[in-house]
Amino acid sequence: MKSDAVTKGMQQAPHRSLFNALGMTKEELEKPLVGIVCSYNEIVPGHMNLDKIAQAVKLGVAMAGGTPVMFPAIAVCDGIAMGHVGMKYSLVTRDLIADSTEAMALAHQFDALVMIPNCDKNVPGLLMAAARVNVPTVFVSGGPMLAGHVKGQKRSLSSMFEAVGSYAAGTMTEEDVCEFENKVCPTCGSCSGMYTANSMNCLTEAIGMGLQGNGTIPAVYSERIKLAKHAGMKVMELLEKNIRPRDILTKEAFMNALTVDMALGCSTNTMLHLPAIAKEAGVELSMEIANEVSDRTPNLCHLAPAGPTYMEDLNEAGGIYAVMKELAKKDLLNLDLITATGKTVGENIENAVNRNPEVIRTIDNPYSETGGIAVLKGNLAPDTGVVKRSAVVPEMMVHEGPARVFDCEEDAIVAIKSGKIVAGDVVVIRYEGPKGGPGMREMLNPTSAIAGMGLGSSVALITDGRFSGASRGASIGHVSPEAAVGGPIALVEEGDIIEIDIPNNKLNVKISDEEMAARKAKWQPREPKITTGYLARYAAMVTSGNRGAVLEIPKEQ
Repeated sequence: MKSDAVTKGMQQAPHRSLFNALGMTKEELEKPLVGIVCSYNEIVPGHMNLDKIAQAVKLGVAMAGGTPVMFPAIAVCDGIAMGHVGMKYSLVTRDLIADSTEAMALAHQFDALVMIPNCDKNVPGLLMAAARVNVPTVFVSGGPMLAGHVKGQKRSLSSMFEAVGSYAAGTMTEEDVCEFENKVCPTCGSCSGMYTANSMNCLTEAIGMGLQGNGTIPAVYSERIKLAKHAGMKVMELLEKNIRPRDILTKEAFMNALTVDMALGCSTNTMLHLPAIAKEAGVELSMEIANEVSDRTPNLCHLAPAGPTYMEDLNEAGGIYAVMKELAKKDLLNLDLITATGKTVGENIENAVNRNPEVIRTIDNPYSETGGIAVLKGNLAPDTGVVKRSAVVPEMMVHEGPARVFDCEEDAIVAIKSGKIVAGDVVVIRYEGPKGGPGMREMLNPTSAIAGMGLGSSVALITDGRFSGASRGASIGHVSPEAAVGGPIALVEEGDIIEIDIPNNKLNVKISDEEMAARKAKWQPREPKITTGYLARYAAMVTSGNRGAVLEIPKEQ
C-alpha cells in the first residue's frame, strides 16, 4: 500500500504521532487510506450540497473496509463570475485544482481517491489530477439542479441571461425579469441544462470514471446519496483489483467520450477539457478528429439550451447508459473497455432502457445524422474554431455578413444592448483567448443579449474566447491562433465579410492572402492586460485553445 510510507515501520513513528493528533486509531491506520476530494463551498450552488455527498462517500468507504480522509478542492461558479473580471479566473482554476489535488494526494500517500466535483472546471481539473496521481479512483458529482418553472414552462439559467437581453430590447418588463430571477434556479445543483458542468459529469460516466447516474441524478434526489455510498464502496473494490485511472482513460475511452459528446450535444468546452485530460493520461487527442467522430455519430438529444428538455428529463429517460445503448446499436462505441464499475462498457449498458424516445431519440430517428459539435477551419481559424452545431438554427448554418469588431467583451455588450448590432452582422470579440484574456472568458452575456434582442437567428458571434454551455446560436469560439499571438482574428477589420459554413466546417474572412499578409506585417503585439499574480503566470505558460489551453513551460528564446 502507498500509505505504508506514512503508517508502517519505525521510521514512520513521527508520521503516526501526527495521525494520533488527528484522533485516528491504530485500527484506522491498519486500513487503506482513501482520500475524499470534496469541493464543497458556500458560494457555488452546485457545491453547497457536497458536504452531504462527502459524508455518504465516507460511510461507503468505511463500510467496505477503508479509512476515509477528506480534503478540499476549490471551485468557481461560472454564473456568478460571468461578465466581469471574475470570468478570467474560471478556466484557470482547472489547473489550480489539478495541481493542488496532485500535491495533496501524493504528499499524504493515499491508497485510493474518491473525487467529488460538480461545476465546470472542477470536473476536468479533478480528472486531470486522477490521471496524474493514478491510484484507484471513482468520481461522484453533486448532481444537476432541477429546472425552474416560469409561466408554465421549464426554464434554466440560460433563460435568465436571455431575459436581461429581452428587457434591454423592451420586450420584457422588470416584473417579468424579477419572476425569472426568483424561479429559474430553484434548487442546489449544477445548472439544469446541458451546460459545461453537466456535460463533463455525463462524459465522466461515458469515459468510465463515474458510476451510473453520476451525470444525471438530480442533486436533491436521495438516490444521489445512495450513489455516493456506492462510490465509496466501489473504490475499495478497484483498490483490491488494482484498477487505476490510466487503465480506464485509454485512447479508446476518449473516443467513446467524444462519441457520447456528439450524441448528447454537449458544451463546446468539452473540446478544451477532453484534450487536457487526455494529455495527463498520456493520450494524444487532437480536436481535429472531432469532425470525423461527428460525421458518424447521430445527435440524439436536444437539452437546454438547444431544446426544451432538461437534465431531470434525461435522467428519467434512462440517463447516459440509455444514450450509450442507442449508440451501441450501430457499433459506435468500444464495449470492451474496463471502467470504474469494475465491469466493461458493454456490461454496464447491457440492461439500459430508453424510456422516452422524445428525450433520447432512437438511433434510427436522430435530430441529425451528425453530432452536436463541429470544428471549423479556414483563413480566419487556421488551427480550429468550435461551434455547438446542435444549438444553431437552420438558417444560420450557412451565413455571410459584415464583421463588427470588438477588442473585449464589454465593448460588444454595449453595442448589442444599444441596438448597434443588426440582422446579418457577425460580431467578432477578440483578445479574449487563453493568453489575451488572459483566461479565455466565456461569452454568455453577449450571446444571451443577442438572443434576448431577437437576433439569435440572424447574428453570429466569433471569438478567440469561449462560450458557456448555456450559449446558443451561431456562436463560434476557441478561434486559434488567438489574437494575442497575431492570429488572423487579430487582423479582421470592421466591415470585412465573414463566411460561415458549418455543414462544411469552414470559417473564412473574404480578403486575399496578400491583404492578410500586409495586415500581418503591420500588426503589433499588445501589452499584457495583467502583469502580476496567477493570471500573469498562467498567460506566460498557456497554450492555444485548439490544444486544450494546457500549461507548458515556455521554451527558452
